Amino acid sequence: MHAAFALLFLQTAAGGFGSLGLLLPVLLIGMVLMTAIPNQRKQKKWNEMLASLKSGDVVSTTGGIRGQIISLKDDAVILRVQPDGTKLEFLKSSIASVTTEDDAQS
Repeated sequence: MHAAFALLFLQTAAGGFGSLGLLLPVLLIGMVLMTAIPNQRKQKKWNEMLASLKSGDVVSTTGGIRGQIISLKDDAVILRVQPDGTKLEFLKSSIASVTTEDDAQS
């Protein structure tokens, strides 16, 4: 954002570019909003996914480990991973996606 103000100052000091000098800040604000709004939607959808986790869901972690949820804690999940059925505990925030039977049939 500091670069935008510096650019605006330089344009004003050099005589400006007419209406372009006034339009530039509006365009920069628009670009910031265009990137912020989709990120907020993505974050909200991810939070809803974490809130809806339940035993039996098959999930993938951000580290690439897939497993079935055995139990849930406040901020963690216990997964059973294959091939030998090892139980691992992960933070809920490390869950990247959920694959349920409904998703597999669709």
